[in-house]
Amino acid sequence: MTVRIGVIGTGMIGQDHIRRLTRVITGTEVTAVCDLDTARAEEVAASVGARALPTGGAVIDAPEVDAVVVTSWGPTHAEHVLAAIAAGKPVFCEKPLATTAEDCLKIVSAETARGSRLVQVGFMRRYDAGYREMRQVIASGAIGAPLMVHCAHRNATVPESYTSAMAAQDTAVHEIDVLRWLLDDEIRSVQVLRPRRTSKRYAHLQDPQIMLFETAEGVRIDLEVFVNCQYGYDIQCETVGEEGLVRLPDPAGVAVRSAGRHSTAVLQDWKGRFENAFDTEFREWADAVAAGTEPTGPSAWDGYAATVITDALVRALESGEIVHVDALKERPACYGGASR
Repeated sequence: MTVRIGVIGTGMIGQDHIRRLTRVITGTEVTAVCDLDTARAEEVAASVGARALPTGGAVIDAPEVDAVVVTSWGPTHAEHVLAAIAAGKPVFCEKPLATTAEDCLKIVSAETARGSRLVQVGFMRRYDAGYREMRQVIASGAIGAPLMVHCAHRNATVPESYTSAMAAQDTAVHEIDVLRWLLDDEIRSVQVLRPRRTSKRYAHLQDPQIMLFETAEGVRIDLEVFVNCQYGYDIQCETVGEEGLVRLPDPAGVAVRSAGRHSTAVLQDWKGRFENAFDTEFREWADAVAAGTEPTGPSAWDGYAATVITDALVRALESGEIVHVDALKERPACYGGASR
């Protein structure tokens, strides 16, 4: 069957997903869109043969929409996801699931009341080939029990509107989700260190930051978030176990030998680094919708857990203290049982 999809939000990420759903993924069709910028919504709709509707609610209720993709402004996510659950329609929500833990819990409660999953959250790193292979290695026991994880998340630059809190909320949130998934473990405490600030930042920004985590099983994680590194977009992850280590590979690229140097190019943005992961993410989600099965990707619970942990990181940044993640509720059975 062809999955008919309504998209709420036609900004940069919304347009990229619409391109993906109409030109890359087979078996999907975008049939309705909406945006606060109605002119932009109409233009995008016309380009793919869809209807431009006035509100997110109209998109969700449209009879020609089988499933919903939410890519609107973050504070509107909870409203649209809750409406999709009430309508009984599968919904893919870009991160964050909601901007507060309370709203995330409302979504979890609404879905739990149904007794089955409808929500998937857009943490695309779980679909990256390198991360997937890392998880298989860890789960196989090939490196023994994980002891430490070393990570880095670097951007060339960020705009002046980027704040110190966004290092947790918009940047480290991807590591938070993928580390919980890689280790099959829960983060129990966080701390943020403030190294010497780069002169390449805006004056209000603490950059870089070093984030320290401890999991329920005692794994220690360090994450460098450096969003004005200048040289490119660079994602690193290494898990050290009792009997070995596994390291995330750098993206494949040709090696150039010239003028006495041996070099490879460094990617400059997240789209180039994770394009294949985005494609796989939507392909698997659409396959589940078409089959009428529950999504297998990041759940509403994962979206809630990530928000609770990023809230703790912001408090740790402000206080300089270790913050215990004690606000996380017990995980309902439909999401895999109680958290550790």
